[in-house]
Amino acid sequence: MTAHTPTIEAETVTLSGAEMVVRALVDQGVEVLFGYPGGAVLPIYDALFAEPRLTHVLVRHEQGATHAAEGYARSTGKPGVVLVTSGPGATNAVTGIVDALMDSIPLIVITGQVATHLIGTDAFQECDTIGITRPCTKHNYLVKDVADLPRVLHEAFHIATSGRPGPVVIDVPKDVQFAKGAYRGPAEVKHVHNYNPRTKGDPSRIAEAAAMIAKAKRPILYTGGGVINAGPKAAELLREFAALTGAPVTSTLMGLGAFPASSPQWLGMLGMHGSFEANNAMHDCDVMVAIGARFDDRVTGRLDAFAPGSRKIHVDIDASSIGKNVRADIGIVGDAGSVLADLIEVWKAKRYGVDQTALADWWKQIDAWRARDSFRYRPDAKLIKPQHAIQRLYELTKDRDVYITTEVGQHQMWAAQFYRFEEPNRWMTSGGLGTMGYGLPAAVGVQMAHPKSLVIDIAGDASIQMTMQEMSTAVQYGLPIKIFILNNEWMGMVRQWQQLLHGERYSHSYSASLPDFVKLAEAYGGVGFRAEHPDELDDKIRAMIAVDKPVIFDCRVTKEENCFPMIPSGKAHNEMIMAEEARDLGTIIDEAGKRLV
Repeated sequence: MTAHTPTIEAETVTLSGAEMVVRALVDQGVEVLFGYPGGAVLPIYDALFAEPRLTHVLVRHEQGATHAAEGYARSTGKPGVVLVTSGPGATNAVTGIVDALMDSIPLIVITGQVATHLIGTDAFQECDTIGITRPCTKHNYLVKDVADLPRVLHEAFHIATSGRPGPVVIDVPKDVQFAKGAYRGPAEVKHVHNYNPRTKGDPSRIAEAAAMIAKAKRPILYTGGGVINAGPKAAELLREFAALTGAPVTSTLMGLGAFPASSPQWLGMLGMHGSFEANNAMHDCDVMVAIGARFDDRVTGRLDAFAPGSRKIHVDIDASSIGKNVRADIGIVGDAGSVLADLIEVWKAKRYGVDQTALADWWKQIDAWRARDSFRYRPDAKLIKPQHAIQRLYELTKDRDVYITTEVGQHQMWAAQFYRFEEPNRWMTSGGLGTMGYGLPAAVGVQMAHPKSLVIDIAGDASIQMTMQEMSTAVQYGLPIKIFILNNEWMGMVRQWQQLLHGERYSHSYSASLPDFVKLAEAYGGVGFRAEHPDELDDKIRAMIAVDKPVIFDCRVTKEENCFPMIPSGKAHNEMIMAEEARDLGTIIDEAGKRLV
């Protein structure tokens, strides 16, 4: 994530703490914030009332505020801003704060707090916000003196957007909001927190890495969300480096869009539900270049069998990520864009080339894996398959200015498999925390940032109900988001795991009382559509797109479709279960990795 540069400077003036908060947001270039008022932040809301340069979006739940801010941040590269009250306001925001930490999303979360003399007395709507959020933020502050507030506010933006991005919480007691003090602008404050992350990679290690890649017979570029966080230029450099090396490219869930899906070098997403070719290429490569990815468990599978014959180059702006899960032969601490630029410079300066014969053999093997067509599914003339629904949605929207958010579950994986991205910042999903309910409020944030774009939340019938109240937010602000629900009447991924891992014991995963989503859309003031047959799908998707209002699209899909391929728990990348194998095996594997027939 590129550091955000303040656009306005401020002279030293006397302001209340509440006015300082509002002024600092303006001086930091903030245009939109998401929040919910309450007693402990009313002074700030009062100051907002007189500030036309800030647009406040009133959400219906504080979790919705954080996810909306995440969507805004992820789609723009700017920090998302949240304003909530003390106690339950802060605790309701925690899920989104953790989500942002796991997925490296820059958020500024301003929470109200009871007056300083009441802290620790169990006052009304008091909680230990700093203690609660310490393990789930990049940094947090409790401001007890109004004189510290300008510095804290500006410092928070620097911390949230520099290095590996993340959420910063600023807890402001009510008496500090009323107190008067000298306000100073971003350039006038002196930061106390000596945070200066390293962005430039070690030249000697970059040179080693370039030499290692040049000698590779079976290279692979493994990319993650860090490439997107590094800004659009990093994605351009990734494409250039891939062209220079001829190496195949794969990506984590969070990295989709950094490399164009239309490129013949693109292998698709890797990991638990990744493509057959991506996972097998990761397993058999001899040099792996990981750029802005953290080797999480959904990608690596069984660690002791992860790419066993490869040498690994790991590029990450967070030094603690290198060697954390997988040993790196060469670790490079630095910004993905900066390191890629230096790699390209070294490659050209040394006039490195690749072993064309070995590379051709490598691609021949990859093409054989690709020929398996691992996302293949059996079409149905009478029922809508979820994969078919995503394919049709993609085909009917791919030429538009479109942004996709998702909830979490099977539909999320199908979206990652079948919706193809050509650009970064077009795909907003919850990766690390896997937060059901993320997609709808995230779509609100994306649509606020891109009012003329088509914003679609690909959802599941279970996930969407977790934050459905944000439909009201979309209607209030005239945000024509499209909620495309793959409705199978189950908690789909839970049901799939219960079938495959728990002996088909479907414990509390069936939704026996779903709302009528079409009527629900209308009740909120939006528009509802329902599709139950493949023949009507295209026309209704077109109608959904044409409506200039929030839409809930109830797409009735086959109820027991499973998401494949799948790397079972405890298995290696080359032990994927394909759809046809799963149909033959029934319950296929237990938690210990033992195959069941």
